[in-house]
Amino acid sequence: MMRVAKWYNNRDVRIEEMPVPKIGPGELLVKVEASGICGSDVMEWYRLDRAPLILGHEIGGRIEAVGEGVTRYKIGDRVTAAHHVPCNTCYYCLSGNHTVCETLRRTNFDPGGFAEFLRLPAINVDRGVFLLPDKISYDEATFIEPLSCVLRGQVRAQMKPGKSVIVVGCGIAGLLHIMLAHTMGASRVIAVDINEFRLKAAQNSGALTVLKPGEDLPARLRSVNEGRLADLVIVSTGATSAVTQAFKLVERGGTVLYFAPIGPGINIPLSINEVFWRNDVTLTTSYAGSPADYQTALELIASGTIKVNSLITHRLSMAQIGLGFQLVARAEDSIKVIIHPNE
Repeated sequence: MMRVAKWYNNRDVRIEEMPVPKIGPGELLVKVEASGICGSDVMEWYRLDRAPLILGHEIGGRIEAVGEGVTRYKIGDRVTAAHHVPCNTCYYCLSGNHTVCETLRRTNFDPGGFAEFLRLPAINVDRGVFLLPDKISYDEATFIEPLSCVLRGQVRAQMKPGKSVIVVGCGIAGLLHIMLAHTMGASRVIAVDINEFRLKAAQNSGALTVLKPGEDLPARLRSVNEGRLADLVIVSTGATSAVTQAFKLVERGGTVLYFAPIGPGINIPLSINEVFWRNDVTLTTSYAGSPADYQTALELIASGTIKVNSLITHRLSMAQIGLGFQLVARAEDSIKVIIHPNE
């Protein structure tokens, strides 16, 4: 038997027991050493109709058992893994759009990262397991999945050296966007949030200037960006006000990347003439990361190019996971909350 954390809602996460998964040919059993709580894990509107759930998709662990036919991995290997993997053969994959592949949307861990052990199905083993170099800790490995998503988002937004970037929303995704934009040669990175704790984290992550939202935000942006608005606006919060204000923050010829979803049933009014016509503004979104993005994210962390340890605010045992979900849901004095399921 093993312990799992079963999510009923953000205020009700129960430690329960279930059998350790049995693995078959081509599969792996992984002992989960660290599992991060993602912002999407606390989106009740997205998950309540499927509760109870065993969540957790940002993992670092050690291979405990190897299924028949697996030759690339062995017991004791330190790994991270993609919970969603593409087929690599469909129309979407062959077009480079791996994250909208139907197979990617159906694949997952068994049962989830908030468990002492998980089974990796053969398809995940085939195209979604990544060996961790000794220089990456299990805690650092939990950043590989979110960084892969951030990386894909900036590639879709055509981030290039010399661009000015404003990141609206400085949770873990926003801070990784700041770090990556800085690494990719942004001329300056500006951060916006309502929370002083997160603005301080944004400064520590490489933001040249931090601002609070408000009606005069476009003017304040111009004052710190050589009189211009931002070439790239990254919206990493689902706040409706941030979604609409993004139109007023983007420079002519610029791009808005909507990285975070908003609540269900919310529609945003959009003036085609005011936003697009004559201004050549691009709006784009991004979902998840491909296995190739995972590999790049791993290398960015392993090389020390993206230093993620400073983002860890809480390391908790399985028994404390309820507190972890409350910290992430409150989004006040926490950044990265990591659960150690075997503690």
